Amino acid sequence: MNYRSLCAGFVATLPVGASVAAYGSVLGVLAVQQGLTWQELLLMNLLVFAGSAQFVMIEMWAVPLPIVPAALAALIINLRYMLIGASLQPLFKGKSLGHKLTHMHLVADENWAVTMAAYRQGRADTAFLLGGGIGIEAAWCFGTLVGYWLGAGIHHPEAFALDFAFIAVFTALAVSLWRGKQDLVPWLVAVGVAIVAERLLGGKWYILLGGMAGALAAAVSVSARREPAP
Repeated sequence: MNYRSLCAGFVATLPVGASVAAYGSVLGVLAVQQGLTWQELLLMNLLVFAGSAQFVMIEMWAVPLPIVPAALAALIINLRYMLIGASLQPLFKGKSLGHKLTHMHLVADENWAVTMAAYRQGRADTAFLLGGGIGIEAAWCFGTLVGYWLGAGIHHPEAFALDFAFIAVFTALAVSLWRGKQDLVPWLVAVGVAIVAERLLGGKWYILLGGMAGALAAAVSVSARREPAP
């Protein structure tokens, strides 16, 4: 284990960790209003560790718990991790299955974005990714538990703009991944497909379809640039 890289990944995610904690506090508020105990919330954080999926699960929380519908909703939302996992292939090349399993559980959108930005600069490996995941997990647990313990007094989190934290952190991450004109077409394709899919299909399918369309557009663009001139 490269502990220096692990620490570097942890430190690199600290700026977005604050936004993750703020976003997590909203989940904590919703959790206490739905009747979860803080132990159940913490266990969900550690076992699931998927913010958007956890929000859906909290919204569907009832007695008896609708396990199958909640699991399917979480699956659809998290299908984007197929694309995230594929993008991390160069990092995990030559690593064992056990190494991949222990590191991939802590992959979130935030530490993935930070790691990919660092990887393009030649200063990221799987330890960097893991360190970032630990940082994001810690911020997430802290934020959700603080929100839970303060939840009884916060009935409208949007009044404190806590609901905007999710948008703010992903806007910042998107800007950090921008590489210039070469990204313009894939990004426009991803946004366009996502908007159309959201309006036509509803649910969370727009996340997967937008990501796949953007990835396909990027692949076509790279292939076109590499094709030799006649």
